[in-house]
Amino acid sequence: MKIKLTSVYVDDQERALRFYTEVLGFVKKADFSQGPFRWLTVASPEDPDGTELQLALNGNPAAKAYQQAMIQQRQPAAMFFTDDLQADYERIKAGGAEFTMPPTDVTASKIATLNDTCGNLIQLTQLMRW
Repeated sequence: MKIKLTSVYVDDQERALRFYTEVLGFVKKADFSQGPFRWLTVASPEDPDGTELQLALNGNPAAKAYQQAMIQQRQPAAMFFTDDLQADYERIKAGGAEFTMPPTDVTASKIATLNDTCGNLIQLTQLMRW
């Protein structure tokens, strides 16, 4: 068994697509609509056939409440791993992203947190090599 897809709720799929591709550097994987429903996913350019992230439109009141509570508690909706947190931090910040926490050393890793502009906090993590 393996994880092939995971989702984050976003309040605007077009804005999310721009942010996740142009700022974070992911690539669009799937984008099709049926009526009012739009299936939109992105993937890592390092593993384009790997795990996909669905940018799901948040039209569910329960999901909206959950999303708002996660933001208020400063909890990330997703975590992405990097081999060079400082370089990705500089690249993403130069792309206009707002970081709520700069690169910070924590137990066995470095982390940074950013706002995805669509209702979520995203954590970037670099595992430390011992």
